[in-house]
Amino acid sequence: MNRKKLLLLAVFYVLLVFAFTGSNLILKTGKDWPVYGGNKAGNRYSPLDQINTGNVTKLKVAWMYNAAEKPDLSNPTQSVKAIQCQPIVVNGVLYGTTPELKLFALDAATGREIWLFKPVRGEERFNSSRGVMYWERGSDKRILYTVGSSLYAVNIQTGKVVTSFGNNGLVDLHEGLSDGLDTDVSSLSVSATSPGVIHKNTLVIGSSVSEAGDAAPGYIRAFDVISGKLKWVFHTIPHPGEFGYDSWPKDAYKKIGGANSWSGIVLDEKRGVVYFGTGSPSSDFYGGDRKGRNLFANSIMALDAESGKMKWYYQTIAHDLWDRDHPTPPNLTTIKHNGKMRDVVVQATKDGQVYVLDRDKGISIFPVEERAVPVDGLPGEFPWPLQKFPLKPASFSHQTLTENDLTDISPESNAFVKDLFKKYRTDNKFAPPSVQGTLLFGYSGGAEWGGNAIDPEDILYQNSNDEPWILEMLDTLSRNKLIASASYGNALYLTNCASCHGQDRKGNGTQFPDLERIEQKLSISQISNTIKSGVGRMPSFQQLSESDRVAIADYLHNPRSARPTQQESEHAENLTKKSKPKQFGFQPAYIPKVWKKLVDQNGYPGTKPPWGTLNAINLGTGEYLWRVPLGEYPELTKKGIPITGTESYGGPIATAGGLVFIAGTKDERIRAFDKKTGKVLWEYQLPAGGFATPITYSIDGKQYVVIAAGGARGQKPGGNYIAFSL
Repeated sequence: MNRKKLLLLAVFYVLLVFAFTGSNLILKTGKDWPVYGGNKAGNRYSPLDQINTGNVTKLKVAWMYNAAEKPDLSNPTQSVKAIQCQPIVVNGVLYGTTPELKLFALDAATGREIWLFKPVRGEERFNSSRGVMYWERGSDKRILYTVGSSLYAVNIQTGKVVTSFGNNGLVDLHEGLSDGLDTDVSSLSVSATSPGVIHKNTLVIGSSVSEAGDAAPGYIRAFDVISGKLKWVFHTIPHPGEFGYDSWPKDAYKKIGGANSWSGIVLDEKRGVVYFGTGSPSSDFYGGDRKGRNLFANSIMALDAESGKMKWYYQTIAHDLWDRDHPTPPNLTTIKHNGKMRDVVVQATKDGQVYVLDRDKGISIFPVEERAVPVDGLPGEFPWPLQKFPLKPASFSHQTLTENDLTDISPESNAFVKDLFKKYRTDNKFAPPSVQGTLLFGYSGGAEWGGNAIDPEDILYQNSNDEPWILEMLDTLSRNKLIASASYGNALYLTNCASCHGQDRKGNGTQFPDLERIEQKLSISQISNTIKSGVGRMPSFQQLSESDRVAIADYLHNPRSARPTQQESEHAENLTKKSKPKQFGFQPAYIPKVWKKLVDQNGYPGTKPPWGTLNAINLGTGEYLWRVPLGEYPELTKKGIPITGTESYGGPIATAGGLVFIAGTKDERIRAFDKKTGKVLWEYQLPAGGFATPITYSIDGKQYVVIAAGGARGQKPGGNYIAFSL
């Protein structure tokens, strides 16, 4: 064969590769940070070492980009949002999202804005966005990201939607959820806080849904990245004839939602397999409507990326009654264990466990016991009698609370917390929820959504929260009596809002804020718009009419204004009759009455410090290298109290320079730790909290570290992306 024919064949082969696989083989961490998590395996590790243990103290701000929308003082409906985005960098361009979920492109060396994409007006639901996706085939290069219930495709050269994708540039994330149902789910809250992952031309994505009886199905779906067409659906709550169907009551899939993957998905490109963890089924804390072990909720899963066919599953909690979703994306790595190299899936959990599973078989490489647990649940409840207890690695957060674990920062704090402690059950991490109340760990971590980092030395770096929660349940009949005697706005609040914010409107800390004085912060119009759109963990209540949303807002502004009129009482009584949804969903027999953190009289966590830690674990042996406090309360340090750590939201990255970078703490700092010792080598006071995971990349031989300092979470708002370099 002559040279010309060989060249033509080579060109033809390259065109075939582009046509059928895209060109994602170029997406490797190093010079760029091209994927959420650094690479598709989710390692959060960079081989860059220009910034290292010897010079990290010389880091300075290189540039700052203000992504926040300028306040419009003439617009009373405008409210402040935060940023949780870990941006990506491809070919020297940084892509990320603003607090209002606009998409931007920056020169990654200078922070200069190249373009800014605004989603379709009226489409926004202000959920969080933790990252975006990049795909290219030849000259067709796209960013794909989610805003509310819409998946957008944006051309990276023009900053405009790719009109050939989906319906004029976007796909409705409700698509595929009505599969096999005779009810409508289009009005239910569905979004995607974490990005999906792309294999060849297939985009696989999870979703974030409500956690109450109106939760939409949490199915995993795949879309064609070019056309936006639905390719396959995996039922995390199985349908008739599917494996796992008999782990639920008959036809459970017709009314029960959740079992969703909201924390992100990773990909083994060689195997063509996606891995993810799922959350609890609806509703949180009461499972009387879902007798059984409830596959595939609370499971680590492996699916074929092109077909959606299940490879294996590993359920970590059966019949979850404690909202112990898998909060982080899995992390794929290869470790040396017992003298052999093993490809593994690593999953950290809300209750502080680390599961290390064989990547092909889904079997734990460390011993895991199944033990009997309490089954004295609420009336109509069917707690599962056996649960898993990993023996290695040791848990990185408390499993139960004893009197000896109570705070010791002062005698007054100890006495205050001890009085609360004595009121609640604390003997077992799997104690079923009750009317009397329980104290539990594992709601806000353990691990949280920022993920973890693994370096080539088999070391896992994981930040952890260690704070107990109080949970008291209320039967729906009692709630309905309250509703029937309430004003219409109060009744709507009790029906739709009280399960998170409490009947007393006091919330439970930063997860669900105190609404007692909300009239001092937000107008009635702002509250109504927030109810419609949702924000942060709060789902959209777009199914409520405008008049109903205004009624709730008016009640929050004037909770003691007047007794209900006869007409309002009739309206409120009708709400109890309508509490069983006409569409998809159900009304659980019990809902949370009290759901808040155990804190002392000053609001500090009710346990002995540390309240937040950074942990280094050898995955080959299951042993800890070190464990150090992460974050501090400066006012306590000034009193001579050793550094306590704080809760953190956002994860770490590790580098070949011997460093672990992490922000996410309540003291609003970003830090660099020596990854061998856990010693803090550098820290910087951010203008607002960096509740996100940083990235690192290199341009023209210079290494940068970038963090989104979006603030909020009960603290001051921000809106900046900040880059550091030597």
